[in-house]
Amino acid sequence: MNNIQVLGKFLDQPILVSKFQRTVPTILTAGAAAYTIQKVNATPKEKRKKCAIKTGITLGLTAASAIAAPYIASAITKRPLGDSLNTVKNKNKELIDSFVKETNLQGTTKEILNKGKEKILSFKEIKRLFEDIKDKNFLEKLIPSPQNVSAKDIFSEIGYLSVYGAVPVIGGIAGGIAADKVTDKKNWKEKIPNKIKEGSYQYLANIFMCNVGAGIALGILEKLKITSKSARAAGMTAGIILTGIIGGSKIANLIGEKFIDPICYKDKKHKNNDDILDINFIGKSSSEYIAKNKCKHNHKCRERKPEVLDIGLHTDDIATVSLLSGLKWIEPALPIMYTLSGYRAGIGYRN
Repeated sequence: MNNIQVLGKFLDQPILVSKFQRTVPTILTAGAAAYTIQKVNATPKEKRKKCAIKTGITLGLTAASAIAAPYIASAITKRPLGDSLNTVKNKNKELIDSFVKETNLQGTTKEILNKGKEKILSFKEIKRLFEDIKDKNFLEKLIPSPQNVSAKDIFSEIGYLSVYGAVPVIGGIAGGIAADKVTDKKNWKEKIPNKIKEGSYQYLANIFMCNVGAGIALGILEKLKITSKSARAAGMTAGIILTGIIGGSKIANLIGEKFIDPICYKDKKHKNNDDILDINFIGKSSSEYIAKNKCKHNHKCRERKPEVLDIGLHTDDIATVSLLSGLKWIEPALPIMYTLSGYRAGIGYRN
């Protein structure tokens, strides 16, 4: 095995994935606390108390929702979660004990396997095992390889992932509204539309539509009988970009303009005067529109565009379909990724 394949096997260790999954809530909680402290310290002293309350509530509810998301999604879609750490350890012990007994294995390789019953093996130990042990069936059971998935398999996961991603976004919006209500009792309602519009953007462009795009692309590749992993990776990446980053962005902005704005601003009609938004300027900068039309409702004048961080969040889409070796550990990290989307929704990031 070359070093890239060994690295894939190292990251795919079930016991490593399970341990990572167990530590993610701690990582997320500590990260949220650190970000809140950093944000408060960067705020002028007279505004720190308000900042602490607002950031703490918004990020706290977002993080809590993200941690609960896999359990909620599993309960709704009836999709089982991965094995617990204790279950993985028991399976490892049973598999390794049986193999050692049958092969009468001795020496360093036996010591490595005994360690693998309950602990994460190092890169060198993984490489040693795959060099010394010729029983590929045993090695595959010990550290299963990612399988080439079909379009049907991806679409069967969309329901689960859709709920999974929706929970932190809804939690972020709820947290943001609650934070505004506590810190800005007079104007908190006016900030709700931006949170809903950013939430719809995050969900459609960064979560839901990307999975759809990957599935459609893979379905086309299957029809063309293309099985190359590099071609599948390129095709699915293109599907994610076209359907998610571009298509999802357009759909989210359209929903904001056609549905959310009319509901949230039903008392403000689109008229051609100095006080009301001219719909022809949607997508232009707020400063450009304000300078020409004295727009008082400048928070509606800007169309949300994909940014670098938005594109970075699509790592989970590629990991979901397991195109490349060693990406199983991404799934436990989804709460961290989705917390970014939820928090951006909660603060109404678009403005």
